[in-house]
Amino acid sequence: MAKPKVAFYWNASCGGCEEAVIDLNEDILKVVEAVDIVFWPVALDFKKKDVEAMGDGEIAVSFINGAIRTEEQEEMVKLLRKKSGLIVAFGSCSHLGGIPGLANFWDRETIFTRVYKTVPSTANPNGIVPQQKTNVPEGELTLPEFYDTVKTLDQTIDVDYYLPGCAPPPDLIMNAVTAILEGKLPEKGAVLAPEKSLCDTCPRGEKKPEKLSIKEIKRPYEIIPDPEKCFLEEGIICLGPVTRSGCGERCINANMPCRGCFGPTKEVIDQGAKGLSAIASILGVEDEEKMTEEDTKKLIDQIVDPAGLFYMYSLPSSLLKRKRMA
Repeated sequence: MAKPKVAFYWNASCGGCEEAVIDLNEDILKVVEAVDIVFWPVALDFKKKDVEAMGDGEIAVSFINGAIRTEEQEEMVKLLRKKSGLIVAFGSCSHLGGIPGLANFWDRETIFTRVYKTVPSTANPNGIVPQQKTNVPEGELTLPEFYDTVKTLDQTIDVDYYLPGCAPPPDLIMNAVTAILEGKLPEKGAVLAPEKSLCDTCPRGEKKPEKLSIKEIKRPYEIIPDPEKCFLEEGIICLGPVTRSGCGERCINANMPCRGCFGPTKEVIDQGAKGLSAIASILGVEDEEKMTEEDTKKLIDQIVDPAGLFYMYSLPSSLLKRKRMA
């Protein structure tokens, strides 16, 4: 009996999701034994033409990581959608937009100006920026279009399932692969991770005060957090209350606050707005009657880059999607 065919593809992301597959360690041998990997350009010598030669739906499942930033990425995911029975948005960037999605606070022109002209470490006296078409002695060189807006995978193609995380942890990857092989997947559109919030599984939760009150906001580098205390209790913003669990509390166990890479639970429409609301509700509440407008402003001003903090992973998938540019 032929093994089910599986594909992996990498778009706008850091490459950590590819490493997550390797982090299966010896379990990757079980995966290789159970499936036929027919496309994985980062690891094996596959070409676009190999996918084009396949029949529609011939690939059982494609795991696609990374947001959609360029014309080439859009073309490849549309091709994989056509050739695949199932598409899994693999990791935060394809699921939510991820860190690359923070580029939606700017556009192509401002990004190119910064990267190629004004960064102090860039030596580019002629101010040359990449062009889609450039004439060279050998002929015309064509590069993929760099889009103004970063999009999630499901804003580009139809997605069947989502495997969250930056990067997805090995146990969730194996659970997803097993469910696919055994035909035990949930309904289409499901996120293949628990529905509880991270606060529900956080090891610091048992000692969290019933009533939290933040009187001063600190960034993680400014103090050494007490590993026995809730980050919010110490004035460090943590997005655990508005983030899905299932990560294994990796950041929490490393004494760092949650930044929201697993995305929201299904009850939350906009993770960033919900996070902002949750933090606002505990800012100086015990002294609310004594706080002046100036006190409130000083406290809020201690939140450095609130847009980048609350929408660190989720801007393209949020209600905002991007900043409107003049």
